Amino acid sequence: MSLITNFPLFTIVLSLFSGVLCTMLSGKTARRYTVSYECGLIVLVSFVLYYTIRTGTSFTYVMGEFPAPWGNEIRAGILESLMALIFLIVMLCSVLGGARFIDLDIDVSKVNLYYTLINLMTAAIMAILWTNDIFTGYVFLEILTLTSCGILIVREIGRTTLAAIRYMILNLLGSGLFLLGVVLLYDITGNLLMVSMHKTIEAISGQGGNLVAITMALGVLTIGLSIKSGLFPFHFWMPDTYGYATPTSGSVLSSLVSKCYILLLFKIYYRVIGIDLFERLPIEDILLVLGMCGIVLGSVSALHAEHINRMIAFSSAAQIGYIFMGIGIGGTAGYTAALFHILAHSVTKSLLFLTTPRLSEASGNSLLFKKLQGSGLRDPNTGFFFGAAAFSMIGIPIFAGFASKLLFASAAVGCGSTWKLIAIMVVLAVSSVLNALYFIRTLIRIFSEGEDRRRTTVKHGALFHISMSTLIAVNLALGLFSWVFTSLIERGLAMFG
Repeated sequence: MSLITNFPLFTIVLSLFSGVLCTMLSGKTARRYTVSYECGLIVLVSFVLYYTIRTGTSFTYVMGEFPAPWGNEIRAGILESLMALIFLIVMLCSVLGGARFIDLDIDVSKVNLYYTLINLMTAAIMAILWTNDIFTGYVFLEILTLTSCGILIVREIGRTTLAAIRYMILNLLGSGLFLLGVVLLYDITGNLLMVSMHKTIEAISGQGGNLVAITMALGVLTIGLSIKSGLFPFHFWMPDTYGYATPTSGSVLSSLVSKCYILLLFKIYYRVIGIDLFERLPIEDILLVLGMCGIVLGSVSALHAEHINRMIAFSSAAQIGYIFMGIGIGGTAGYTAALFHILAHSVTKSLLFLTTPRLSEASGNSLLFKKLQGSGLRDPNTGFFFGAAAFSMIGIPIFAGFASKLLFASAAVGCGSTWKLIAIMVVLAVSSVLNALYFIRTLIRIFSEGEDRRRTTVKHGALFHISMSTLIAVNLALGLFSWVFTSLIERGLAMFG
């Protein structure tokens, strides 16, 4: 038991150490090392998840000997462990699936630095998932922002440089607002540890205290992390950021980084403010409305995109809307749907961003739809992987996307509000139709004969096939055994308060 309680800390420390180590290695050696240590992290987190499921309890690891508010804590429960495990699998598959393009898109002298950034990003993701104090969350949130900009700009083409600058400006704005919210909450509670902050806020609300300051602090925090995660109307940076990055960067930014910000925000709602108080505040309804707007407008923008990566990027904005809509629905069912969608979207978007460059290679290195005609025939393996991800996004049964939409519908039915039920059902219906339109259109195009009638099979390395097959397997597991994952999420939420 005592050894396992150290594993969450090991995932952070090993990632930080690996980031430093990769600066001294060659590009190929850095890649081999990164893959090996990511596999080691998956093993460690698997033990933590098994332990928390078997015991039915969470545990904290206190760093240092100082009491709150200066102490730092790591907390591991079923929810954190499950998220960390899926995130690490997606990170590993993103590195393996996009390794060839890392070598093509990045100067050979900087490949090792790219893996340095990936490892530091992994450390930040793990720290945000495990942290039990809000200031540590802020510190690693900044590390996550800087490494995200780094893996964007390292490609060194005009569009990625512009995208990285825009991304950094907006993310620094979001970070500044988040820090302001942290300062306000510290001023109110005198604590930085989440548990201690929650006790103070609970006492204030229980005594009929004025909640205006708490609402203001939480509102500032929410705006900051909404900007960083790309909630409507702050999603306009996504197309260039995701669309022109090297495939591994697009995959981890869309699948992991944006979700990390939302998970930190959700952790603050649940463990700092307290979910009972949060549901009494107007922020929940605002998130519901913005989430639904993001779903519809993101899907409409994706439908009009002429560039396949921009289509997927706009689709990501819509999927972020789904997550915030789940939080806005409220209740265990709404939160479970939102958290399940984080997992479903993470594995699906990785598949999409890692396969489109391969389709582009089979089409004269163009990502324009008019050039992709028949690319799935010229590269049938990639076409199959892309098709599986598209089916999940559309919501075909057996895939994770279907289970996710079903959970949102079930949560809406049980929300107890007629206007919410009607609005959510309409949005789900409209979004499903739009998803089907732009993904089926894409599938028809890539599997239809064009002027180029070659049927040559493009050869890819074994690691690409292993990583894509792994992501599809996880997607199918989420779809076919959704009740297992939702049960784990619900158990994690029960011990999350």
